[in-house]
Amino acid sequence: MQPTRANAAGRGPRPPGPPPMGPGGPAGRRGGPDLTKGPIGRTLVTFALPVLGSNILQSFNGTANAFWVSHQLGEAALTATSNANQILFLMLGAVFGVSMAANIMIGQAIGAADRALAKKVVGSCTAFFLVLSLGVGVAGFLLTPHILDAMRTPIDARADAIAYLRVIFAAMPFMYFFSFVMMAMRGTGDSRTPFYFSLMAVAMDVVLNPLLIMGIGPFPRLGIAGSAASTLISQTITLVGMAVYLYRSRSILVLRPSEFHLLIPDLAIIRNLVLKGLPMGFQMIVISLAAVTMMSLVNQFGVHTSAAYGAAAQLWTYVQMPAMAMGAAVSSMAAQNVGAGRMDRVEKVALIGAGYAFLMTSVPVLAIYLADPYVLRVFLPATSPSLPIAVHINSYVLWGFIFFGMAFIFSGVVRATGAVWPPLLAMIISLWGVRIPLANFLLPTMGADAVWLSFPLGSLTTLVLAGAYYRWGGWRKARMLDTRPSADAPDTGLGQPMMDESEAITDAEERALGPQPAKA
Repeated sequence: MQPTRANAAGRGPRPPGPPPMGPGGPAGRRGGPDLTKGPIGRTLVTFALPVLGSNILQSFNGTANAFWVSHQLGEAALTATSNANQILFLMLGAVFGVSMAANIMIGQAIGAADRALAKKVVGSCTAFFLVLSLGVGVAGFLLTPHILDAMRTPIDARADAIAYLRVIFAAMPFMYFFSFVMMAMRGTGDSRTPFYFSLMAVAMDVVLNPLLIMGIGPFPRLGIAGSAASTLISQTITLVGMAVYLYRSRSILVLRPSEFHLLIPDLAIIRNLVLKGLPMGFQMIVISLAAVTMMSLVNQFGVHTSAAYGAAAQLWTYVQMPAMAMGAAVSSMAAQNVGAGRMDRVEKVALIGAGYAFLMTSVPVLAIYLADPYVLRVFLPATSPSLPIAVHINSYVLWGFIFFGMAFIFSGVVRATGAVWPPLLAMIISLWGVRIPLANFLLPTMGADAVWLSFPLGSLTTLVLAGAYYRWGGWRKARMLDTRPSADAPDTGLGQPMMDESEAITDAEERALGPQPAKA
């Protein structure tokens, strides 16, 4: 018989019932791995690989998009998508913070064995994202021409950029919610399910892209708008499929009818979501605004340089992917260990993660250096005047991403405790205090090379600041939520314990906790 257990809030024992089910594992009936124990290096790699797979898929999607746009519609169209994508990254950066805050809160709650708190976070965050995504989509659609004008988008690319970006803004609510659900699943320790749905979304997008751009078969010929429309369609269908899957698998991330009251936002959770999420979101916004500013500097040198920059930037996404995947693994592992009170383990996670980030970023950097200019021909025709410019850009910029990858690890660990302002300040200093001023200062004498040189110097500054705060800062005492690690397995924490399987703790937690006496 299942031993009687008291919940973490002391609300009474959980009665015997069906075998416990997990919060959101591959079938929704198994939890993700227990990130608070076991070998750190192997666990990080195991968790990071599906995240890396998702990142590769997303970047491959962008690569396919750039291929069809550049080869079918020309360099002006590629410049249009490069300008519009900077705005897209800015908008996704705005939602990254609250997505990451939700990820961390769910991870800390699960690490502390407080499933009821995890459910509350899910409900409040769901309501928040519904309102936020709809507001951003409508506002962006209406303001698209003004946004592109502020970026000084080249006139011969402006019309295409407007058509492309307006469809992207129509897709924004689905993209925002997709991002939230993906991050939330990783917060439970499950990185495999998000990968499978990323595969589904990218497969549809890649197939629909040429069909809608060129009007093949029964599909309308939409030109550059077809590329954005494929994203809208694929994201919408995948999000619906993901919701159905999570509901049928009884995931902790889906609210049952008896839990719909949790959609009424909990003010304490929303406050944490905003106060902790906004600085993380601002960090991504700072990065994206800096990218938009750099794009405006690049645009001054004409459409060929802008196209070269856009093509090179496609490769940079691949370079950053391993470190970002490792950063996601580090953040999820650190959050659960913070919730469990394992700060000694958090320190090891940071150092091992930084070492992996160094190795995993250096390999693609070296590979691209050896393969230039051939890899760039995926985005630019061999006879394009932009091709040698793109090779020249890479010679300046690529190696700086090694610094950025390591900094991403240290910042991710710090943020996992709830110390969200120092990484933001470090990013502001490195981008707006070093990169952009340096580019503007050297522009009259160095020309476009001033822009390229400013990239690695800004990344080096980020690493120095992030590493210094990790070593000497006060992040070890910060917390995202008020959780108390406990060896008690909770029930729902919402009145009478529920017998439903979806309300039980994960199998991994059951094994780790072992039989415990009930509290009085």
